Amino acid sequence: MARFYAMSIDPTLFGDACLTRRWGRIGAKGQIKTHLFEREQDAVELFLDLIRQKRGRGYATVTPDRRSAVP
Repeated sequence: MARFYAMSIDPTLFGDACLTRRWGRIGAKGQIKTHLFEREQDAVELFLDLIRQKRGRGYATVTPDRRSAVP
């Protein structure tokens, strides 16, 4: 099954940090979950922890120029 998992950390209008996670099957809408943090450091820690978990399950990092090369 071809699937995706994407994350980003963005500032909110109030200066907090928002970690947004999107996942699902490629070609489908998927699901979205957001986490709000007062400190960007906390968002980065969760981001890195989730990367470790997902790589352990077989996900690989894909950059925009590698996107067409991934099966």
